Amino acid sequence: MEDASLALQDFSDLLKVAGEQAEPQRLLLVFAAAELPRDATEEEKRRFEHGKGGALSPVLCVDKLPQDIADFSSLEAESRSTGIDWDVLFVAALSGRGGHSPTDDEAVQPLTMMVESIKSGRIGNFLAIDRNGELLQLERA
Repeated sequence: MEDASLALQDFSDLLKVAGEQAEPQRLLLVFAAAELPRDATEEEKRRFEHGKGGALSPVLCVDKLPQDIADFSSLEAESRSTGIDWDVLFVAALSGRGGHSPTDDEAVQPLTMMVESIKSGRIGNFLAIDRNGELLQLERA
């Protein structure tokens, strides 16, 4: 997907922009939960209690065609039905070729690489979205 992150305000904008691309897109979605590392200092524990800091750990991932997502509310409800709690949704797009969307099989490796990137803290290439569908600016500690 062309770099449209500056024009995006929320998940609805993402769906709209994904649908406007020259080639069909497949969205890679990784849901992550905030957690406190076991070796956290007292200061880190205090910050975490106030909603700051911690680590984001992938807990659920899926790939979807943009047209298969009605809106953020339906995606959030679908995620809730898994029983897995999450705090941040990371999103990337995989572009198709020749007018065809990438297949589920073609998304497996990029989605796996995305999960590994998030585990190691390399999140700069992904959009981060909160539980309300709003874009986040994440700070590195």
